[in-house]
Amino acid sequence: MRVVIQRCKRARVTVEGKVTGEIGSGLMVLVGVTHEDTEKDAKYLADKVAGLRIFEDEEGKMNRSVTDAGGSVLSVSQFTLYGDARKGRRPSFIEAARPEQAEGLYEAFNAFVRANGLEVQTGVFGADMDVELVNAGPVTILLDSRE
Repeated sequence: MRVVIQRCKRARVTVEGKVTGEIGSGLMVLVGVTHEDTEKDAKYLADKVAGLRIFEDEEGKMNRSVTDAGGSVLSVSQFTLYGDARKGRRPSFIEAARPEQAEGLYEAFNAFVRANGLEVQTGVFGADMDVELVNAGPVTILLDSRE
């Protein structure tokens, strides 16, 4: 399982003109699932997201988690995190899990983040989404449960 975490001032997901998820200060998290992933991967990354210290403390050092900072999480499923563009010009998505597997693990990830005491807003799994974000910093972190 892979996540791209972006510290943000605000973020929003719109599907067919309707806002499905919106947060102020917090983390925008793009979530990708591969074939071998299990709920163990989802829990590991959810705990990392909740505890990752990428918010500044009073001294300006990245020493606070989203929980410490009182932020929220906007979680968006994104199978393209498993795109492989090493050969040719069109990416292969063979490493991305099928939707019937990925959706359950995406929902498990969100439940585990919520279990850490965080508000979680979401996009719509499998939908064509418009994602808006004001990246703070910018701070962008890539985590993979297998690496």
